[in-house]
Amino acid sequence: MDFGVDLSGRSALVTGGSRGIGRAITLALAGCGAAVAVNYVAREAEAEAVVERIRSAGGRATAVRADVSVAAEVAALAGQVVRDLGPVDILVNNAGIALADADEEAFDRTLATNLKSAWLCTEAFLPGMRARRWGRIVNMSSIAARGAGAIGVAYNASKAGLEGLTRGYAARAACDGVTVNAIAPGPTDTEMGAPLAAAGVVARIPMGRMGRTEDVAQATILVVANDFMTGQTIAVNGGLALL
Repeated sequence: MDFGVDLSGRSALVTGGSRGIGRAITLALAGCGAAVAVNYVAREAEAEAVVERIRSAGGRATAVRADVSVAAEVAALAGQVVRDLGPVDILVNNAGIALADADEEAFDRTLATNLKSAWLCTEAFLPGMRARRWGRIVNMSSIAARGAGAIGVAYNASKAGLEGLTRGYAARAACDGVTVNAIAPGPTDTEMGAPLAAAGVVARIPMGRMGRTEDVAQATILVVANDFMTGQTIAVNGGLALL
């Protein structure tokens, strides 16, 4: 897909970038000319396949394993990405899990993976963006941030918190040429979204289909390309929020 955006000379990191929405965003950024680091925590072969696809098309990419909810691993990730691709200009905080509300451990893991990871990564890369007077941070929220959702209250809380994180950083970084926005997908045709499709959620979506990962990638490129949009959450949900 041609987005008509030139990101040549920019480097990006997509957490959870090896599959689903993350994969689509990784490929979209690479298609715009950015060098892209593909973060993953498991399923290495999928991450390497994305990297190979980008390289075979003449782009630059690297795969980096790290649990981005752990500070020490984020520090190691940051060092490797800078060594492989140079300073990070674009950070997409996409890593996430969807666990049902089971117990305290599930709650803590959900908040750590979906929210704490974005804070850790932003703290790692924002200073460099500020110093260079240019940066883009995109946080992957969800329709569940502002609605009841179908997964659990921990998931709702993590995504609502992510939107608060977005607005807080946006206000503080705008004067340094850094924008911070969020994308809030509705039900999307991914491995994580499969249970929603099986439960018949499509019947509730005004546009009559699940979202495609490319829909979310297109919205991500939109906010990366815009230098006057910050602190916003872009809904990509086929009109589901209208109901």
